[in-house]
Amino acid sequence: MVEILSKQKLSGTVWRMRLHAPRIARKRKAGQFVILRPDGDSERIPLTIAAVDAAAGWIEIIFQVMGGTTAQLSGLSVGGSVHDLAGPLGKPTRVEKFGKVLCVGGGVGIAPLYPIISALSEAGNDVTSIIGARSKELIMLESDIAAASARLLIATDNGTHGTKGFVTDIFKTLFAAGERFDLAFVIGPVMMMKAACALTAAAGIKTYASLNPIMIDGTGMCGCCRVTVGGQTKFACVDGPEFEASEIDWDEIITRLGSYKDFEARARENCQECRLA
Repeated sequence: MVEILSKQKLSGTVWRMRLHAPRIARKRKAGQFVILRPDGDSERIPLTIAAVDAAAGWIEIIFQVMGGTTAQLSGLSVGGSVHDLAGPLGKPTRVEKFGKVLCVGGGVGIAPLYPIISALSEAGNDVTSIIGARSKELIMLESDIAAASARLLIATDNGTHGTKGFVTDIFKTLFAAGERFDLAFVIGPVMMMKAACALTAAAGIKTYASLNPIMIDGTGMCGCCRVTVGGQTKFACVDGPEFEASEIDWDEIITRLGSYKDFEARARENCQECRLA
């Protein structure tokens, strides 16, 4: 059992939860994730470690209610516990001094982008961060990312915060103004990542994308995060979750994600905690 130290609702379906996990907090590196089960009968789900405090012994996860298990997780209370927790898992982000680095995050993908931004800045990089969501209330970790970045730019679909439009629109503006970057990291909804990575590839920027949105089991055994990268079969959970974006078969991923939507909807309907969230 792992104690829940705090819980915060960031938006209608997005939650931040702090867990007492001292050993994971000491070992975790940017880009890694944990596997947890809210109770003994739950399915295992992978969640990126958004923040840690090794001295205090806690980690933070940020998740969106999508199916039955994330709904169960959102229904747990401070002082209670998650049934089990394993990690850190996945290959860490390659962090060194690259120079000028662009970090692009969309929606809940902003959460796993934050530790990468922090690690890159600590390594001496000049980090420009672009984050976006549908509206102002869905922008998360703004102050944290602003503090960790040399520059933060924000886009919202409806124009309620920052620039009206998409994160890709901001990149187009920067590139048109002569901005150049040595490396880029992109995390968010798969369609956003595909569009953003197409732009950075056209600009000649080597880009890494995180495929954590397609992970399920987290051990490589279920095969659901199987993806073609550079013409070879990879598993996001054990070979990634980050891959060079230009080598990813994005259309294959989009097709696979679409196959789970009906199942997720039925799981939400059958979950009492989801109806209460």
